Amino acid sequence: MDKRIARRAALVFFVAAAAYFFFILLKLGNPLGALFFRGRKEAPEYVFSYADNQPEDYPTVQGARKFAELVQEKTSGRIRINVFAGGEMGSENEVVEQLQYGGIDFARSSVMMLTEIKPKFNVLQLPYLYRDEKHMWKVLDGVIGEEFKEELEGSGLVALSWYDAGARHFYNSTGPIKCVEDMKKMRIRVANSDMMSAMVEALGARAVPMAYSEVYAALETSTIDGAENNWPSYETMRHYEVAKYITLDAHSRIPEMQLASQATWEKLSEADREVITACAEESARYERRLWEIREQNDRERLTKAGCVITELSSSEQVRFRAAVMSVYQMYCSEYIDVVNRIAQIR
Repeated sequence: MDKRIARRAALVFFVAAAAYFFFILLKLGNPLGALFFRGRKEAPEYVFSYADNQPEDYPTVQGARKFAELVQEKTSGRIRINVFAGGEMGSENEVVEQLQYGGIDFARSSVMMLTEIKPKFNVLQLPYLYRDEKHMWKVLDGVIGEEFKEELEGSGLVALSWYDAGARHFYNSTGPIKCVEDMKKMRIRVANSDMMSAMVEALGARAVPMAYSEVYAALETSTIDGAENNWPSYETMRHYEVAKYITLDAHSRIPEMQLASQATWEKLSEADREVITACAEESARYERRLWEIREQNDRERLTKAGCVITELSSSEQVRFRAAVMSVYQMYCSEYIDVVNRIAQIR
């Protein structure tokens, strides 16, 4: 018994002595001690989730991964963000709901999903609101964009930065759309949005709300004649295979936002919030560059694949915009002052 006790005491002494020895080496700057301690990785203080419903190669997902990478780098690994793409954490509206009660920490969402929470966001998806892409970024990166971010206060969501989602165009399987009359009686798929339905109806077509995942089969079987979306979605979902006619009318430029859950935000120090906000802004600039490259590459590739591209004349652009003015009154009559301010930005 005495021998066993003696051996245990000797072992404890040896371990303690070894630990003290390496501690002294480290304090003295000895490379061996530094190497020993540097090899040990501290566990992160926070591990957060980030949701996106797009596939891995999509610009918004790549932007999300850049955001996570920047946050980990700027906090020396103290904050880690795991990105879940491809709708792994649910649809966009489900993700926004989970953000509100803290089930998900961060996400990328279209402002289309925020209109039920804050109706003022309807302004940002009005058809033909912006003259072009440059006009949109002047609006969103300026005072008006900050006002919309502040609009989410008290909703359980924190706005971090604006992401690009490109311009949305009409595409179909029957023939080129060159004028408003070509829209007549077409069955056009839209997302589950009253405003999008109203826009399509105002142009003389029939709006068919439908899940994004069902569009290819519906085009293939002629259940619908066409749909509307941006270049990357048109390419990624292979809709061009069954709807080769695309008209670049840019009827909507619906931006997207990087969001944080208010519950998550309240866990963080002010310094951490500043770091995360800065990383979100940097990742947004990165995502916008990726989007520009992606749109250009998709257009070139699909042109070679046989897609028929139509660009509206200036006079027809005016006619298309005039046709949807009823939508402005229907959904944004109380925000016409904001619409006018946007129009005045040069």
